[in-house]
Amino acid sequence: MGAREFFEGEIQKNAEKTAGVNASYKFEIEGDGTWVVEIADGSINVSEGDGDAQCTVTVASEDFNAILDGSLNPQMAFMSGKLKIAGDMGLAMKLGSVL
Repeated sequence: MGAREFFEGEIQKNAEKTAGVNASYKFEIEGDGTWVVEIADGSINVSEGDGDAQCTVTVASEDFNAILDGSLNPQMAFMSGKLKIAGDMGLAMKLGSVL
């Protein structure tokens, strides 16, 4: 699954996990585009393109796909510099349980 498939459909399967979460994330997937994900207490709204967000995640397309398929641990990707976080680090820590 690629970034587009994830953001245009797969992410909605996790909406029930977002109860009580109100946050906005921007995913800059190098080679695939940029998506803004707004989470509002049980609902997820995704828009393609640049926008404001509380937390920005930057990662190469290949590494993002590896995270999605489970072959790359997100924490290891962060520690090795493959995944970069800007903004609210607390929100970044919630990503694993939300997505």
